[in-house]
Amino acid sequence: MSELVRRGVVVRGVVQGVGFRAACAREARRLGVAGWVRNRDDGSVEADLQGVPAAVDRLLAWCRVGPAGARVDGVEVHPGVPEPGLTGFRVAS
Repeated sequence: MSELVRRGVVVRGVVQGVGFRAACAREARRLGVAGWVRNRDDGSVEADLQGVPAAVDRLLAWCRVGPAGARVDGVEVHPGVPEPGLTGFRVAS
C-alpha cells in the first residue's frame, strides 16, 4: 500500500454558487481521494484531502482551476497528518 498524504486546502475567488463543491467531490471520487469539501462564510471553499500523493496532487491541480464558471484567485495548501481508515468523500455543510 502506498503512503498516504493529507492536505488542507482553501480556495479563494468566485468559487461559491458555481458548483465547485459538487465538481470537487466528483473529481475526488474519480481519483480515489478521501475527505470533504465545504463553503466558508468568507466566500471561499475549504477542503480536506487524503490519499496517495499522485492523486492528491492531481486534485490540488484541479482545485487551482475549478469547474466551468469558477474563477480561482488563490489556493492555500496546508499539510496534515493522515487519518488511518478515512474513506469516501463528502460535501459538508
